[in-house]
Amino acid sequence: MNSANPDQSRIVIASRESRLAMWQAEHVRGRLAELYPQREIEILGMTTRGDQILDRPLSTIGGKGLFIKELEVAMQNGQADLAVHSMKDLPMDLPEGFVLGAISSRENPCDAFVSNRFADLDDLPARAVVGTSSLRREASLRARYPQLLIRSLRGNLDTRLRKLDAGEYDAIILAAAGLIRLGLGSRIASVLTLEQSLPAPGQGVLGIEVPAERADLMALVAPLNDLAAAQCVRAERAFSRALGGSCQLPLAAHAVLDNGVLWLRGLVATPDGRQLCTAELRGAPEDCESLGRGLAQTLRDQGADAILDQLVAGR
Repeated sequence: MNSANPDQSRIVIASRESRLAMWQAEHVRGRLAELYPQREIEILGMTTRGDQILDRPLSTIGGKGLFIKELEVAMQNGQADLAVHSMKDLPMDLPEGFVLGAISSRENPCDAFVSNRFADLDDLPARAVVGTSSLRREASLRARYPQLLIRSLRGNLDTRLRKLDAGEYDAIILAAAGLIRLGLGSRIASVLTLEQSLPAPGQGVLGIEVPAERADLMALVAPLNDLAAAQCVRAERAFSRALGGSCQLPLAAHAVLDNGVLWLRGLVATPDGRQLCTAELRGAPEDCESLGRGLAQTLRDQGADAILDQLVAGR
């Protein structure tokens, strides 16, 4: 591991090289530069296996961990000090030796309906082709709109928009946060309601990963942590973790603070949307992780285990 000391003058941020990932890294670099103007802060752009394999659904090639392994190796060998991730892309369990140093404030957490011809999902005719890379989104769409054709859509955000513009899809579903961050909010035809599509755990939030042994880096990034967002995200991730959550499971979770109370909603479904369990739970924000585990148990009591067993058997 890199053994730089707390008064190091140079900080290197590891990031995927997609435009959105680089925006996220630049955003964190800007925040750190404001806090530590005397330090040199650089970004190390990297291509990950998840970026390279685009011809298969993510759920079939190993999941979202494919987007972070190279960044963690860069931290292990001293090329980088920290990494910036979309929290929704971060596996529920980090590898040994790494921790989350900070969780950012939240951008719009909802999914966005993007189409050049239609205003929202309800406007789509039967057999319209909708693109998504997410089993969670696919399950929600199939449950509510069985007349639509759901097709896999891989690639970075610009690639997905190009495929839509080329006429390969009638509409695509993307995270609203990414479009807004890149100044592409005008591409959003409508924002899906939480009832139409409950978001992925951590959606709309950035996470800063650091080596566990680097107490200096933990202190460095601590001012970037948003306590309310962190409590919500930790509840969502605890829920997902308790259900074995990964991109290979159609699983959703979303928490908000409502008058000082943490309100957590969760969902698990089969990819075809025919079996679906939903529930919600409220409690104290400081009990965020136990709330997540409690909501997972509530879904198990509703029969989620049968869905999970069926999904595992089908892998």
